[in-house]
Amino acid sequence: MKRILFTILLIASSLNLQAQQTDTLTFETYLEWVKAYHPLSAQADIMLTMGDMEVRTARGGFDPLLYGNLDKKSYDEKTYYDKREAGISIPTWAGIELNGAFEQNSGQYLNPENSLPSGGLLSAGASVNLGQGLILDDRRAGLRKAQIYQQSTESERKSMLNELYLQATDTYWNWSLAHANKALLVEGVILAKMRFQGVKISYEQGDFPAIDTVEAASQLLNREYNLQKAENELFIRTQNLNNFLWDDSGNPIVLNQETLPEKLYTEQALILNEEELRVLVADHPELMLVDYELASLNVDRRLKAQQIIPVVKLKYNFLTENLNQFDQASFFENNYKWGLTVYTPLMWRKARGGMRMAEAKIDLKQNSRDLKELQLRTKLENELNGWSAVNYQINTYTRNVAALEMLLQGEIRKFEIGESSLFLVNSREVSVFSSKITLNELLSKRKVSFAKTRFAAGVGFD
Repeated sequence: MKRILFTILLIASSLNLQAQQTDTLTFETYLEWVKAYHPLSAQADIMLTMGDMEVRTARGGFDPLLYGNLDKKSYDEKTYYDKREAGISIPTWAGIELNGAFEQNSGQYLNPENSLPSGGLLSAGASVNLGQGLILDDRRAGLRKAQIYQQSTESERKSMLNELYLQATDTYWNWSLAHANKALLVEGVILAKMRFQGVKISYEQGDFPAIDTVEAASQLLNREYNLQKAENELFIRTQNLNNFLWDDSGNPIVLNQETLPEKLYTEQALILNEEELRVLVADHPELMLVDYELASLNVDRRLKAQQIIPVVKLKYNFLTENLNQFDQASFFENNYKWGLTVYTPLMWRKARGGMRMAEAKIDLKQNSRDLKELQLRTKLENELNGWSAVNYQINTYTRNVAALEMLLQGEIRKFEIGESSLFLVNSREVSVFSSKITLNELLSKRKVSFAKTRFAAGVGFD
């Protein structure tokens, strides 16, 4: 349905339609279209894909590994040795690495420790870090950081969409303001033309002096000049709006010049829940991104802390010539191979320095987060104050416009009975049009202020 609506509203400006019906592009429809098809919206979705791929890459560190080795030496028609091995290694999230292998060795000068039964030897076992790496190692830290990055892409996407929401909103209501001002100035030109024609006829009939025709003509020229500026401003604002309009195929759309925006003043009131916004700012995307950075730095700190612990690596493998003997395996009685590796630095300067550096980075980032939260809350309070101020200004200026219109009507009645001059009537009318333009600007500012306040709390299209 929306596709049909936009086919009507948004057509190429090069088309020359003889009978165009004026349509309105509502703000709600415009925002839905921007969110669905703007390139920045697509880029925001790509961030999620990047996060998923980062996790997939990190999980690759836990992929089972198949391997094989072949080492043979033959010289002077003698086989010195022929060593063959194939196996599999399976890392686990718990830090235990499972492994299984098959070895078959032969040769006249084979090292005795490599001597095996003629049919080969099967082994199955595991290796585990009992010291450094027991709680966390590089592989698990990499996966955890990838998962944190994946979560952060949600906040990054939201931040990008919020920026798009604010820019699109500002552009739409500036376009609406330009339309409203142009319509107002068109009305002013029409009135000035009518007054000029009336004064000219009255002059020809001897009722008005010639100087009044000059006054009326001057006012008409001035309003025509202002209208030309307004038309140029509307053209610029329309072009800016076109930057946010794209179709579902990724092609830019040119807005039909006959399409109108939603009016600046609507009966439906804009309502902001200040307390709710103050709560929402705690989950602001920019703050969440810093929190994810802190979480990633904390993983680094935990990994550095592991490096202070000595390396203690235990390996055990059960040995057998066939698979049927696995269920009869005795742990440390016969047919096994095990080993223990232990080493540790004497002074731990590298490990301790690395951990202190990680802690310093966390402290620095935490301070930055505290400052960022204060700045965001201050910005929200400023926007809330601006929101209240612009609403108060609109109420005040609406009464001012009504008062100026009453003065204009009174001046016109005085002019009709000869107690005023055309100059005073024009002055009153200029004041009315000027005040209406100012009121339009305030109405547009209120619409944008509504979006800015939501944006300051970390809220956008939703």
